[in-house]
Amino acid sequence: MVNIGIVGIGFMGMTHYKAMAQVEGGQVAAIVSRDPKKRAGDWNDIQGNFGDSGGVQDLSGIRCYETLDELLADGEIDLVDICLPTNMHVETSIRALSAGKHVLLEKPIALALDAADQIVAAAEKHQRQFMVAHVLRYFPEFRLIKQLVADAEHGPVLAAHFKRIISRPAWWAPEDLERTGGPAIDLHIHDADFVQFLFGMPIAVSAQGYIGRGETVEYINVHYQYDGPMAISAEGGWLAQQGCPFEHGYDVYFEEATLKYNSSWGEPPQLLTKDGEVCTPALSGEDGFVGELQEAVDAIAQGRASQEIGGQSARNSLLLCLQGIESVKMGEKVAI
Repeated sequence: MVNIGIVGIGFMGMTHYKAMAQVEGGQVAAIVSRDPKKRAGDWNDIQGNFGDSGGVQDLSGIRCYETLDELLADGEIDLVDICLPTNMHVETSIRALSAGKHVLLEKPIALALDAADQIVAAAEKHQRQFMVAHVLRYFPEFRLIKQLVADAEHGPVLAAHFKRIISRPAWWAPEDLERTGGPAIDLHIHDADFVQFLFGMPIAVSAQGYIGRGETVEYINVHYQYDGPMAISAEGGWLAQQGCPFEHGYDVYFEEATLKYNSSWGEPPQLLTKDGEVCTPALSGEDGFVGELQEAVDAIAQGRASQEIGGQSARNSLLLCLQGIESVKMGEKVAI
């Protein structure tokens, strides 16, 4: 059994905690929170952009720590699941790896490339597994694209466009850029990562966007250049007005079919084939958070490096976002 300690009981920590109930071979053995209410199981104040509140949790069988040091001193913890703000990722990850723990880190890996490289280097030095929870790779609507690309039943991908839009958070202030990286990292990295997951690293990016308060790139539209004629792009940002719901989706143009999806439809993906038929492909039905956590547990139990959520891949996804931001500000194509 892989014993997990979750650090940070906010919306994502709560989400991981609940998802672990469906993961085989792993269990939450401990949590870390500075909030005594959360350590007592009162999670009613936790609320995110989907799902219910945290409610009240029975933590009677779980060790509840106030500090990270207490968790790292717990010899029974195998995997530290870090669900803290991005500006805390580097120090916390390196401390956990140095203490001999495997690490699963919420996305994005970091805010700067050299910081991401420090974590990857620490994992190699201490010979521990380091993984980053890029959950979009496990969402059934997106996993479907990976399956269709691998099967090649409808021919190669000629073009694809991905979209991720929200309204500007009411709490946002320019100083928050140092904590989150802004939407061109914190939000857009989901699709940048998924583009890499599908097609590998591009050779260059060309981006346009809107630069708002505090020199924050509040909207970004990136074209990823690959060898050959394939046209791949992704947009993300928070220019939508407050009444607009969170929206993500895609249009993928295969040689002999088109796959379309948008979360605002309230409908599953639609596949349009060359014979004029429109069908609804079967989805896996697996919760994305359960899928990524199962991969982390399996990798540790089997003593293998994860090929799907490894740290180097997450580092490269951050690179794509940073180069996209640079392209917006410079107004020119940037090589990867």
